[in-house]
Amino acid sequence: MGDKLLFDNQKTNTALKDDHSVPVPNSQGYWHILIVDDEPQIHQVTQMVLKGFEFDHKGLQFTNAYSAQEAKTILEEKEFALALVDVVMETEHAGLELAQYIRNDLNNKTTRVVLRTGQPGQAPEERVIRELDINDYKDKTELTITKLKTLFYSTLRSYKDIKTLDNHRKGLEKVIRASNEIMEFNRLEEFASAMLMQVTNILGLDENAIYLNTISAFAASHRQNQYQILAATGDQLGYLTETSNSQIPSNIMTLFKETMLQKRSLHRDNHFVGYFATRSGSENLLYVSNVHYLTELDHKLLEIFSNSVAIAYENLILRDEIEDTQRELVYLLGEAVEKRSKETGGHVKRVAQISQILASKAGLGSAYSELIKHASPLHDIGKIAIPDAILNKPGKHDPAEWEVMKSHAQIGHDILAKSDKRILKLGATIALQHHEKWDGTGYPQGLSGEDIDISGRIVALADVYDALGSKRCYKEPWPEDKILELIESESGKHFDPGLVQLLLDNIAHIAVLRMKFPDEDE
Repeated sequence: MGDKLLFDNQKTNTALKDDHSVPVPNSQGYWHILIVDDEPQIHQVTQMVLKGFEFDHKGLQFTNAYSAQEAKTILEEKEFALALVDVVMETEHAGLELAQYIRNDLNNKTTRVVLRTGQPGQAPEERVIRELDINDYKDKTELTITKLKTLFYSTLRSYKDIKTLDNHRKGLEKVIRASNEIMEFNRLEEFASAMLMQVTNILGLDENAIYLNTISAFAASHRQNQYQILAATGDQLGYLTETSNSQIPSNIMTLFKETMLQKRSLHRDNHFVGYFATRSGSENLLYVSNVHYLTELDHKLLEIFSNSVAIAYENLILRDEIEDTQRELVYLLGEAVEKRSKETGGHVKRVAQISQILASKAGLGSAYSELIKHASPLHDIGKIAIPDAILNKPGKHDPAEWEVMKSHAQIGHDILAKSDKRILKLGATIALQHHEKWDGTGYPQGLSGEDIDISGRIVALADVYDALGSKRCYKEPWPEDKILELIESESGKHFDPGLVQLLLDNIAHIAVLRMKFPDEDE
């Protein structure tokens, strides 16, 4: 056909009337094209000329509308890369009104809109084209095969660029939203699992995915070539607690080894393994199954995900190390006070465990129960300021000595209250209130009932229960039945009656703690 005019005479149109073009099959999909024209021949010629046309490895899929009204119905349900719109159809300005409908009513700024007319005198003004965001205007009487194909190349390239930018924007918005959600998690496994689930949803990937961290030789040489799984979804959940290479399926391990050897991401068949290294030397792998095709954007989102988890992993590890150090120092301080009091060393550990059990049974939640556990060893920290002669006196204190001894509660509070750390702040409350009594006869403030913080009430009960069963400079350990008899008699007086009942209900679990955390001289 050469480069003849496409719509130069009726004879050409009639000869093509029965032609039905078929789009080129392509596994990557099609560019969807909407032809809007009230002349069937225009549809036929356009499709015939573009038969076999490809751009960016994708063929064309045509949809035909023979009026502006029919096109509106089609556009409400489907997006098109390009709409070829006749200006004059059921009305002189039907094409312009359709373009206005696309841009304003449907708020579709993506589809490329090209106006065509066989009546040059009906050409819209420049202002109208500009305001309606019409991408091109063609006179049918001047349109050649080359010009039509050039038009398709330019408009599809424009559409592709717009969609790429839009997909990047939407993908990043999803990752940001997902990141905001997962930042609420404080534990590494919860964080990584939530992030993994979010990204598999973002990409529309299979749920079978795992994210893991390789332990490098310089960080822990004895664990070289071992994998610690940080997150898992779908069928891979069973591997979440595994660190042994032998527990990971051999086909996945083969991919891991190849990835680690090449130090880059791999895509094999329907498996993707992402490789991401942090500046500190941590190497991280992301495995996703049933991945048949990943776009460049998908790769970027996976990279953002993996880098985020890698950074979060390092931050959480650092935070955990700091908190572990803090908790260890708390125990050491508590034990130091016990040793200065010539008391046995297991007391603070048992009080911590008993406090956690009572807090959990009281419905305070796992996080707060854990916090009470770690803060309770500080309950007697104020004793470091009490003179040895008073602190270790085997007999009864005289009134003056007793006043000095009681001051340890306020001193402990004043030492700890200066900190803004959660453990130390709660430790300050416990140190101040663990000698208050339910009936208001305790010290140093004479608080009663629920005016005493729940942490102070819990540690008060745990402290007395364990102290009665421990050897002190002024007494021998009491038998269990005598301890429980006293605890029951002090319910509603010294102790919160609800907590006393919880202790009695769980005494079998609590009593074994003496064997689990024995005193050093036992």
